[in-house]
Amino acid sequence: MPKSNFSLQTLPSPTGARLALYTAEARGTPRGIVHINHGLAEHAGRYAPFAEFLASRGYHVGAHDHRGHGATTADDGAPRRYADSDGWTKVMGDVSAVEDSLRATWPGLPLIVFGHSMGAVIAFNQVLRQPEKLAGAAIWNGNMTLGELASFMKLILWFEAAAGGEFTPSLTLDSMTFKSWNKNFPERRTDADWLSRDAEEVDKYVNDPVCGWPASVSLWRDFLEGTAYAEDKANLVNVPKDMPFHLLGGSKDPATLQGKAMRTLYKRLKKAGFTDVDLHILKGFRHETLNEIGREAQMAAFADWLDRVTG
Repeated sequence: MPKSNFSLQTLPSPTGARLALYTAEARGTPRGIVHINHGLAEHAGRYAPFAEFLASRGYHVGAHDHRGHGATTADDGAPRRYADSDGWTKVMGDVSAVEDSLRATWPGLPLIVFGHSMGAVIAFNQVLRQPEKLAGAAIWNGNMTLGELASFMKLILWFEAAAGGEFTPSLTLDSMTFKSWNKNFPERRTDADWLSRDAEEVDKYVNDPVCGWPASVSLWRDFLEGTAYAEDKANLVNVPKDMPFHLLGGSKDPATLQGKAMRTLYKRLKKAGFTDVDLHILKGFRHETLNEIGREAQMAAFADWLDRVTG
């Protein structure tokens, strides 16, 4: 990652993980805190430009490598899996530990949780679990509408675990997701063109040694636990109906069915009575909005939303 003011520290988590936590301090009078949750098979360091932009708009920023990703380590886990057991619970415990740390570092400020892709599911889980601690949530490029597909995925994982064990790469789900999504773009140059139209950003991802790997059977199983929790309508009952949501997807994002998953989440929240839900489906955008052509306008629009939410 290029040198920046997105500084790295190690945060011990009550779950036993040693979290790689990046932070950026707000410039000028601080308005709030944004906690960024990254996607699958990437890491928090990739969010440095976004963090620096938010800092320039008056927001403290924190982003950590989730278990199995980047520079985070744990005695009960390893690269490409969350933990030896009970992985999703530990992922969410780490999220709470990071947010507690951010609040202690910058007390008295509203905290908004932000998530992209896998991080969107994590962020939405955090809303469902600790809504009273959050001032708002940004859910970007996430799919929490798996439905019956989740059962099929679990069956595949059962066979893969029987053949190779819990901690082997799930090559079948890798083919069903990342590799399959990339086939949507016949003009593709690499295995990651589904992420963005910006060739330079795609090449950065492809050449990053800790990006683009196939997740383990264990990680996929844990992640499906998180998506099921997010999809359960009963878990919305304790979330205040005036919780602000910023939902965003791309019309060319195969991971969210060309934005359909984000529209479904919007309709679900509105039907449940939520009154402050913004939805943005960006024409032509692929999966990684923050690395897409035209990202500057979307970052500015998001900061405007933050300004409204934080008052």
